[in-house]
Amino acid sequence: MSTRRKPTSNLASTNGQPTPLTASMPASSIRNPLTPSNTRSPFLPTRLEAQLLAIYPVTLLLGSIFSTLSPASRGAPYSAVSQSHDPATAPSYFAQKKNVFNVYFVKKGWFWTTLAFAIFLVFNSGLGPGLTKKRIRSVLRYAAITTWWVIVTQWFFGPPLIDRGFRFTGGQCEVLRDPVKVEGMSEAREYFTAQACKAVGGQWKGGHDISGHVFLLILGSSLLWFETLPAMTRTEGLRDGRRVLLADGKVASVNVEREDEGETGEGEMTGGTKFALGVTSLMWWMLLMTAAYFHTWFEKFTGLLVAFIGLWVVYFAPRGIPGLRAVLGMPGV
Repeated sequence: MSTRRKPTSNLASTNGQPTPLTASMPASSIRNPLTPSNTRSPFLPTRLEAQLLAIYPVTLLLGSIFSTLSPASRGAPYSAVSQSHDPATAPSYFAQKKNVFNVYFVKKGWFWTTLAFAIFLVFNSGLGPGLTKKRIRSVLRYAAITTWWVIVTQWFFGPPLIDRGFRFTGGQCEVLRDPVKVEGMSEAREYFTAQACKAVGGQWKGGHDISGHVFLLILGSSLLWFETLPAMTRTEGLRDGRRVLLADGKVASVNVEREDEGETGEGEMTGGTKFALGVTSLMWWMLLMTAAYFHTWFEKFTGLLVAFIGLWVVYFAPRGIPGLRAVLGMPGV
C-alpha cells in the first residue's frame, strides 16, 4: 500500500520570506501559512472531528425521542429521585441500574478508558520506539482529561463539581430534613456528597443533577477517538485540516507526521487500536441506553456540555495557544 512522503518544511509566507516555526512544532508537520480567505480558527474542529463530535448530541437526542415515543418506556414509571425504573416494570434490561454492562462497565468506565489507552499507547508503533516525546505528550493529555474527570465526579477540594452544582441549585440529602438523624450526623461529612447521603440510606433531592454517566461516556470515548484517529486514517480532513497558531501570529495547517520506520501501513490498525475502538463502541451503546432510559433532557445536556469543556481545553485550545501546545502537543504530531 502506498504511503505519503513526509512533508517538507516549505514555510514561505506571502511576501516570500520564511516563516519561523515555534519550538513546540516539528518543521515536517507544518504546511504553508494560510491566507486570510481560507483560514479557519485554530480553536475549531476539522470537518471530520465535527462529524465525530456530532455523534454525541445526536445520540442523546435519539435516545430521548425513543424514550418519549416508546409505549414500553411511557408505560414504565421512572423515578427522578432514584434516577431509575422499577426493576419489575423496567421497559428493557438496559433500563435496570443493575444490568451487567452498567455495573461492570459504565460504573468502572474510567478503568476501561485507562486500560484501552494504555494498550494503545504501548502497541502503537506510530508513536516511535521507547519513551518518545509523542508518547509523553499522549500521557500528559490523558492526565489532563483524567484530572477533569476527577474534578467533576470524584473530588474538588472536597465534594466534586457534580455534587457542588447539585447543592448550589437547591438540592440536599433528604435526611437533613429529619431532626433526629441530623443530631447524629458527622460534622465533618455533613452529608455534602451524594455518596455520603446514599451511605446512610438517604436520597439526593431538590437540585439539578448533571448526568455523570453521560459525562463519563462522552469524555472517555472522545479521548480514545482523538488519540487513535491519527493511527486509523490519513484522510485530508484529519491529515491537513487542523490549524495551529504559530508564535509569530500566523495560522498554518498541520499534518499527521509519519515516522520513517516502524509505522504500520496507511490505514492499518494494530490490536491496541482495535481494542480502543471496541471500548469506544460499547461506550457509545451505553450512552444511547442512558439517553433512552435515564436522566432528564437537561441533565443529559449538562453532562454533554461539561464533557465538551474538558475536551476543548485539552484537544483544541493547544492549537491556538503555542505555550499550551508545547506541553500537551497534538495527537499524531
